[in-house]
Amino acid sequence: MKLKKVKINRITTENNLFLAPLAGFSDFAMRSICLSFGASLAFTEMVSCKGLIYGNLNTEDLLFTTDDEKIKCAQVFGNDPTIMRKAVELPSMEKFDIVDVNFGCPMPKIFNNGEGSALLDKPELAEKIISELKKTGKIITAKIRIGILTGKPLAVDFAKALEQGGADMITVHGRAKDKIYAGEVDYDTIAEVKRAVNIPVIANGGIFSANDADKMIKNTDADGVMLARGALEKPWLFAEIRGEKVNISKKQIIRKHIEKLLTRYDDEVVAVNFRKQICLYLKGEPNSAALKEKIFALKNTRDILAAVDDFFAS
Repeated sequence: MKLKKVKINRITTENNLFLAPLAGFSDFAMRSICLSFGASLAFTEMVSCKGLIYGNLNTEDLLFTTDDEKIKCAQVFGNDPTIMRKAVELPSMEKFDIVDVNFGCPMPKIFNNGEGSALLDKPELAEKIISELKKTGKIITAKIRIGILTGKPLAVDFAKALEQGGADMITVHGRAKDKIYAGEVDYDTIAEVKRAVNIPVIANGGIFSANDADKMIKNTDADGVMLARGALEKPWLFAEIRGEKVNISKKQIIRKHIEKLLTRYDDEVVAVNFRKQICLYLKGEPNSAALKEKIFALKNTRDILAAVDDFFAS
């Protein structure tokens, strides 16, 4: 795909390759790794505005950033414009240049609470949320899905409402809420959104290779792509899309990732929480099932790294 800068209000990115906000995965270490491979924006895991208001410690932890995040981007969710504005105005949010609003999360806990993708059929409320957040002086972007039910797209009118509210960029995941992460990406609806608004539109969904990124841009004319699960499995995908050769092994990536996490968290916390990420790194590796099973029984990073070293040495 053609790389280009993206102007998002007063900020211009180095390129049009972004890392999605991924609950449970896009922590400071993953963001740092993806930025090192050429992503120009990387968003925090989604953060509850109510959690911020009420001082939830886990919510505050999600906002930890490092100096290599030159443009700091947070994603928030909620459904009350006033509460959301108050949350974004808190001191803990001051460092963020861009605040993205989640209008796409399909998870039942979020949807049933009237947040995330539950707002896709409430464009007036979404417009009010964006309009209220713009009063903070932040650059406000939004991430949406094409609709709630497959075959009943809502994205075009919803995107227009977001633009009317003052959104500076929209990312469109090309599946409806009911598909979660399965099924084909609806390129046509993303393309319709792109034609319908005058702000940058970023395409998301089903990008696991450089060819996938090319296909996405060709079929949607989007201004860029946002990588999600593809980046979790191989963060060097950003470099591959950029046409760069990658001289790093999975073993080295795993060690680098763990070392970054250990700069902030205790060893056992890292060992337990990193298990799910290692499984993604090992996806597609022949005969890795036994290693995955073994890692889920280990409680320190030294043993995990030893098991990984043994696996790749065999």
